[in-house]
Amino acid sequence: MFGVGANVWIFLRDQQRWIERARILDIEGDLVTVRYETEEDDEMCSWEEMLRLESIGSVMQKLATVPRGDTEPLVSEDCPEAERIHNHRPESTPE
Repeated sequence: MFGVGANVWIFLRDQQRWIERARILDIEGDLVTVRYETEEDDEMCSWEEMLRLESIGSVMQKLATVPRGDTEPLVSEDCPEAERIHNHRPESTPE
């Protein structure tokens, strides 16, 4: 489901903690290598960690974001015709 290069949030069951915004670098056997950053005090730290599959309790991936504020979200009518997804389901016929 999630492959090398994916940006994910990982919950470590054995440590009861989340790794946020991690990039999967490698999957080999039962080991997953990830890279992520944390902010500690006034500095950013970059980490690379090897995780055993059995310690991973959950993996999430962000699918979309919507900005907050006074912006009007685009709806299908605002989308250029060439980029629209059309409904190709056959219409039901009256009986």
